[in-house]
Amino acid sequence: MNIFRRLFKIGQSEANSAIDKMEDPIKMTEQGIRDMKIDLEKSLESLAQVKALAIRSTTEINELTAKAEDYQQKAMLILKKTQKKELDSQEADRLAKEALVKKEETIEEITALQSNSEKYKNSVATLEGNVQEIKNNISKWESELKTLKARVKVSKATQNLSKQMAELDSGSTVSMLERMKDKVNQEEALAEAYGDLANASKSIDDELRNAINEKESSAEEDLAKLKKQLGINSKEE
Repeated sequence: MNIFRRLFKIGQSEANSAIDKMEDPIKMTEQGIRDMKIDLEKSLESLAQVKALAIRSTTEINELTAKAEDYQQKAMLILKKTQKKELDSQEADRLAKEALVKKEETIEEITALQSNSEKYKNSVATLEGNVQEIKNNISKWESELKTLKARVKVSKATQNLSKQMAELDSGSTVSMLERMKDKVNQEEALAEAYGDLANASKSIDDELRNAINEKESSAEEDLAKLKKQLGINSKEE
């Protein structure tokens, strides 16, 4: 049983690793932002609905409060008519009681609406907090998405440069430079060899001629020095 569990965990980890390799962080972030914007729309819709209920309940409370006050005023007017002998006391009491009963019923409705109104207000506050949090998260994720895209560009550029440098170091460029160096060395050695052969091919006659020319040149120089010592000018001669 433990073996099967281990095999399952190994398979699960390999599957997760494959999924991690397939996942694109930029696409995942963009999808997350789209999902949050959908959540934001739903939250705004819910917020609008709850706010509408809160506004409606407040309006109804105000209307019922005015209605309760109206029943109170009617009961007082009826009793005043009894004092003025304008209305039978028994009938006035009956009508005044009916007005006061209506007033109490209205107050009960107001109490129930006030309870619901408080719930609506609390829901509005909660939804407003959720909306603000979603907005902040969207703004944060959009900023992180820009940073992530910039990092991906730099990473790709760095990878391409590193790849080029790796190919340059280990590829044909370096070996080509080495071959060029060897070729230049060979050319220089060959030129030196040809120079040696050219010097070796000179004839003995050339060597004698050079030696004689050197002696004649030396004799001419000695004659000029001797004439100078004797004060003999070549023009006077």
